[in-house]
Amino acid sequence: MEKIVILLQMRVNKELLIQELSFKTSRSGGKGGQNVNKVSSKVMLNWDIANSQAFDSEQKDLIAERLSNRISKEGLLQLDSSIDRSQLKNKELVTERFFNLIEDALKVDAKRIPTKTPKSVILDRLDRKKKQSSKKANRQWKFDD
Repeated sequence: MEKIVILLQMRVNKELLIQELSFKTSRSGGKGGQNVNKVSSKVMLNWDIANSQAFDSEQKDLIAERLSNRISKEGLLQLDSSIDRSQLKNKELVTERFFNLIEDALKVDAKRIPTKTPKSVILDRLDRKKKQSSKKANRQWKFDD
């Protein structure tokens, strides 16, 4: 139920989140020939978590904790994309990755329900112990009086 609520909140806040994003472009390496040398097709996405209006403080803390390896010292979440030759396509790709990351960071982990050990497993273990015990008992010297 909580997962559904979070996903609904994401749908509502996507427009607000997009407004909070800042994009930078730069020249990208890789395929493209001369196009690489003259077109800024690499797109870098920056998002300031602390100043975001889209999430409450509890959600911001959760995002900051789960995405700590992607957040800079200034508190910016940084992603980039240079997969495609088109700047527009790279912008779409990095935005999609951003929303997937945020969605994954806000997912609530399902609580584990501990299960009871089956009786057959317990009996099997006790049977193995009895066999091992009798094997060791048979190895001992027995003196007849």
